[in-house]
Amino acid sequence: MHWLFGARRLKQLGILGMNHRNAACILDHNPRERYPIVDDKLRMRELCQEIGVPTPAVFAAVQAHSELCRLPRLLEPLTDFVLKPNRGSAGRGVLVILGRDGQHFIRHNGERLTLDEIRQHVSDLLSGMYSLGGRPDQAIVQQRVLLHPDFEPISHKGIPDIRVVLYRDEPAMAMLRLPTKESNGRANLHQGGIGAGVDLDSGRTNHAVQRNRFIERHPDTGQRLVGHQVPYWDKILDMSRRVAVAVGLGYVGVDIVVDAREGPLLLEANARPGLAIQIANGKGLLPRLQAIDAGTTVPVSRNTLQPDLTYRKSA
Repeated sequence: MHWLFGARRLKQLGILGMNHRNAACILDHNPRERYPIVDDKLRMRELCQEIGVPTPAVFAAVQAHSELCRLPRLLEPLTDFVLKPNRGSAGRGVLVILGRDGQHFIRHNGERLTLDEIRQHVSDLLSGMYSLGGRPDQAIVQQRVLLHPDFEPISHKGIPDIRVVLYRDEPAMAMLRLPTKESNGRANLHQGGIGAGVDLDSGRTNHAVQRNRFIERHPDTGQRLVGHQVPYWDKILDMSRRVAVAVGLGYVGVDIVVDAREGPLLLEANARPGLAIQIANGKGLLPRLQAIDAGTTVPVSRNTLQPDLTYRKSA
């Protein structure tokens, strides 16, 4: 009966579980016909252009293996860029190139790649190795986002991003995802990145976890993680609301990066946002969702989860 008491405790803490999310949030509020919009990055970019939400520039899209012969010509004018799958998820298959050294391409981690290795990666993207459902995909050559100075003290060789979960077009919870040495410079929590909860009112971080455990300082830079101000916070929330309305999903995750020159840029939207955002914030989503349903407000800065507990990835 131990599992029963565990489930009861999670309910008391206001934790939104996987089954509840799927049944009450995704099935009830996300029409299936709207999924193809958020699952396709190129379609999502077109929608953002229509509603005036900035996104990273797309230099080229490779749609078939027959186009690989023109890859050298596509990449010739580019010194830095990002290669990614059009219908990928969780950062899989994303290749960040910082510059060149003669005939070699330099990755964000210092690794040197040849043109043949770049061509093979694009071929893998086209084959659907990193796409949703493993279906054939397109490869996008995209602008590389530059690290904003405000994030330099709490980032390691990568670009942080901000995830905002919206419910019925209202922000319900937010977190800042930070790259680390363990995550190989990626802002991915399951690879060792840091999730820092962000107070919706102020835009300041108020809680941080790595590998589902509370931490106070960045393991690579030594800087404190709590109390850090996310730049352009009001603009980030406004962009998130506009995207949620435009995609027509009642429960959606919106991912935004902050470029050093251009400010906030929409990275992607997700019709099935994960639940680790609750661990990053140290509190459950349910009270906030219920408050939005009722048209009221609840405190968004008080942590209720014990920082020394370890939670399952699905939490």
